[in-house]
Amino acid sequence: MEIAHNQELVATVLADKVAHELHSIQDFLRWTYSVFNRADIYYGQGYDNAWDESLQLVLGGLQLPLDLPTELFPSRLTPSEKETLVQLVLARIQQRVPVAYLTNSAWFCGHEFYVDERTIIPRSPISALIQDRFKGLLDAVPQRILDLCTGSGCIAIACAYAFPEAEVDAVDLSFDALNVAEINIERHQLAHRVFPIQSDLFANIVGQKYDLIVTNPPYVDEEDLAEMPEEFHFEPEPALGSGMDGLDITKQILKQAPNYLTENGLLVCEVGNSMVSLIEQYPEVPFEWVELKNGGLGVFALRYKELVKYHHLF
Repeated sequence: MEIAHNQELVATVLADKVAHELHSIQDFLRWTYSVFNRADIYYGQGYDNAWDESLQLVLGGLQLPLDLPTELFPSRLTPSEKETLVQLVLARIQQRVPVAYLTNSAWFCGHEFYVDERTIIPRSPISALIQDRFKGLLDAVPQRILDLCTGSGCIAIACAYAFPEAEVDAVDLSFDALNVAEINIERHQLAHRVFPIQSDLFANIVGQKYDLIVTNPPYVDEEDLAEMPEEFHFEPEPALGSGMDGLDITKQILKQAPNYLTENGLLVCEVGNSMVSLIEQYPEVPFEWVELKNGGLGVFALRYKELVKYHHLF
């Protein structure tokens, strides 16, 4: 039904000769918003509604900032600009390509990041903790931070902004993801403090110690992975799925993390919906489930001493 409905909508868009009939940024914002509201598409990869996605697609497609003064909205577009926007809208509704991949742009902690299909789209609720500098969780300002499973590098870079004196290691198994992270590190001029490292979790950083380990590992269970909306299948599957219960990688992190934390160190880990399974499997472990100001669930904190105390369970 969704495919048939979207195909009918595509036919309508083509018949309307949009590039000829519409003229300004404002025209295209209104039209894109209307099309998205009529389409069967899924929001949840950075934006949760049709208007925000319309702004991202139209302004991003025109290489304009999201905070463009509204006084410029009546500006007329060239024929090639209009055709570009029509093709982007068609790709969004016909192929269900996420907006962030169409514009190669995503926002996290108030900063813009380059993204493409080599990495998942930044959307972790850990952003709220970073913006609050992990208030109430850290005993001291961290000097060394590890972003494990860094992907685009957004968490590592946001942590570097939040803690200007800290050095941050950005670790990922995927060379492709690290290439994207390197683009973002250069764009944010943080090559002197954020260091991309290829490693299967901790394998290539043996002997390192961190005051803070932040990780948004793959945590989608097999059932949820199979049922995810079409948009998520554009993202690299190894960055999403993690076994039957979604916790294969998280369990490895819990087991190994104390070897890489300082004595006052902290692990912050996102497990999303898999938090239910984690609680069921480790009822004795005092996971601190963090209340997130921007919504979302499934982020826990554990201190070094707790990881050591319950190490035999992992």
